[in-house]
Amino acid sequence: MSTLPIPLDKIQGWLFDLDGTLMDTDDQAVESLARRLKFLGPARANQLARRIVMAGETPLNYALTAVDMVGLDAVFFGFRHLLGGHHKPTFRIIAGVKPLLAHLAERARLAVVSTRSEAEALEFLRQHALTAFFTLIVTQATTKRLKPHPEPVLYAASHLGLPPDACAMVGDTPVDILSGRRAGAWTVGVLCGFGEEAELRRAGAHLILPSTADLLTLVK
Repeated sequence: MSTLPIPLDKIQGWLFDLDGTLMDTDDQAVESLARRLKFLGPARANQLARRIVMAGETPLNYALTAVDMVGLDAVFFGFRHLLGGHHKPTFRIIAGVKPLLAHLAERARLAVVSTRSEAEALEFLRQHALTAFFTLIVTQATTKRLKPHPEPVLYAASHLGLPPDACAMVGDTPVDILSGRRAGAWTVGVLCGFGEEAELRRAGAHLILPSTADLLTLVK
């Protein structure tokens, strides 16, 4: 499923979102919310939970950008940390992601571009022995603006020593695709998170795949 061709053999930098792209924490959030909505019945609870979590993802990115712009980011993230407690979370990995990253790391430079905290990103990579594959980690405190602004993607490309058009941003939502497109990078939308094909296509995804792991068969 593609809208425009990507020169996959010429991509020198692969930039990955985390939630719904490398980790399936979106599904964990849905499961947790569905349990609270179980009075609706299993099917309806799961459907509504998915819609709520998905609907919140893009506004949250805009909200975090606004918070950062007015200089309250440290306060906001400090408060969220207190709400979340001090235990280390257990993150799930999307099936097939680790072989893909090992394959790509032999051919290009890899970076995480996420709105998660650096600690959370590093913990996910550590839990699944992925750290060695990544040259760079761009998180919520790295840049002034967050996705869908192009700054995180531009930052990643620059610090990998690459022009944006030598990079591909891989993500599961329009936020990821818009950030990549606005930065001048190639974009790959994946359907293993919450993004739907129609909205990823509207955002301008150059390539849309069922799962992040499907890149493995395309990149030689």
